[in-house]
Amino acid sequence: MAKPITKAVVLAAGFGTRFLPASKAVAKVMFPVIDKPIIQLVVEELVKAGINDIHFVLSPFTQDIKEHFQPFPALNELLAKSGKEDQIEELRKIENMANFSFGLQQEGRHGIGKAILSAREVVGEAPFVLLFADEFYWADPPWITQLIEAYNQYPGLILGCIRTSKPEDGARYGFVTGEKISDTITKVDGLVEKPGVGKAPSDLASMSGMVFVPEIFKYFEKRDKELPPETELYHTYGIKDLIDDQFPVYALEYQNYRYFDTGDKLGYLKALVELGLESKEIGKEFKEYLQKLKL
Repeated sequence: MAKPITKAVVLAAGFGTRFLPASKAVAKVMFPVIDKPIIQLVVEELVKAGINDIHFVLSPFTQDIKEHFQPFPALNELLAKSGKEDQIEELRKIENMANFSFGLQQEGRHGIGKAILSAREVVGEAPFVLLFADEFYWADPPWITQLIEAYNQYPGLILGCIRTSKPEDGARYGFVTGEKISDTITKVDGLVEKPGVGKAPSDLASMSGMVFVPEIFKYFEKRDKELPPETELYHTYGIKDLIDDQFPVYALEYQNYRYFDTGDKLGYLKALVELGLESKEIGKEFKEYLQKLKL
C-alpha cells in the first residue's frame, strides 16, 4: 500500500533574471496576480488537495517569500488601528493555511536536482509533491489531486504532463516516452530534457507537478559526486537513473486543465488577463475596458 502524501516541496530559489529590473528586490514569484502573489496561488492548490506540510527551497534573493507566509504583527497592529479586521483575518488565513518550513538551496552546484537535495532532511522517507513556484493549473479535479490519485493507483514516481504537438515546445519542456496503460497514465521508459525545436520524441511533455519518492535522493547524491563542479544537476538525471534501475515511473496526463506559466513576461501577462477577467471584484469592469480598446 502506498504511503499517504502529506508533504510538498516548492522550488523558489530562482533569480528571475527574465524580469529584471523588477525582480531585483522582489522575488519573481511574489509578483501579484490581482491581489495574490503567484506563489500563494500555487500554495492554495496544494492545500486544496490536502497537503499539510509545505517546504520552500529559497535563495538569499527570495527571502520575501518567507515573510509572506509568516505572521507580521506590526502590520496587523496598523490594520487594527484602522478598523480593517477583514484584512487581518485574510492575512491570518495565509499564515495558517499549512505548516510552512523554509530552507536555503545548498551552495555549490546549481540545478533543480541540487535544490531538491536541499529538502532531504525535511522530507525524510516520505513521498512528496514537487512544484515549481511559477507554474500552476486550474483543473477539475484539481491538478494536485490528480497527481496524488495517480500515485495512489500507481505507486512510483509520477510526472505531471500535458499533450503538445507544437514544434517550438521541444525547446521548452522535457518529453517522455513509454507505454500507455490507461486513459491518463503512461509507464515511462524514457525522458529527454528539452530535445530541441521539432525534435520531441513524443507529444507528452513533462511539466510542473510531480510526485517524488525518497529513493530519488540517493541518485541525486551519486550524480552530485560524479558530475564536474560546473555542471548543473538536473532533476531529470535522477529520474533517468530510476528508470534504468527498473523503478516504476509514470506520466500522468492532466485532465480538464488550464495551464498558467508565469515564468516569462508573456505568460505572466496572460495569467493577469485571464484571471482578471474572472475576478468577482473587477472582472466585469475589466472586460468592458478591454472591449473599449477594440483590440
